[in-house]
Amino acid sequence: MKNYSRQREEIIKVVKDSYSHLTAEDIYMTVKAKDPAVSRSTVYRNLGLLVENNIINKISMQVGADRYDYRREPHNHAICVKCGKIFDFKYDFEYEKIREVVKEQTKIEISNNGIALEGICDSCKIDN
Repeated sequence: MKNYSRQREEIIKVVKDSYSHLTAEDIYMTVKAKDPAVSRSTVYRNLGLLVENNIINKISMQVGADRYDYRREPHNHAICVKCGKIFDFKYDFEYEKIREVVKEQTKIEISNNGIALEGICDSCKIDN
């Protein structure tokens, strides 16, 4: 990205400093608390640019708002289907083999090295 933007840098900082996989709205509210002049559209547009330029990762959710992640090292996600919380975990999947199997069975070429698994977290199990 060519142009420096103070607001973009603040968005990066918010995502980088959070390990809770914030939504775009969470990021907007955090940035707005520091810079009341920032608009929602500025935050959303910059999130799109940051994802497009591989500076942050977007985690597409089946239910609820998409989330954002700054961690650049390979890792995976476990997602609670009840509360939507995302947990990072590391496991050495054979990504190349997985890509080959998926391509063979579906004709889809996988473009990332992350696995997302779904389940119910301990907190949600207790609340039932």
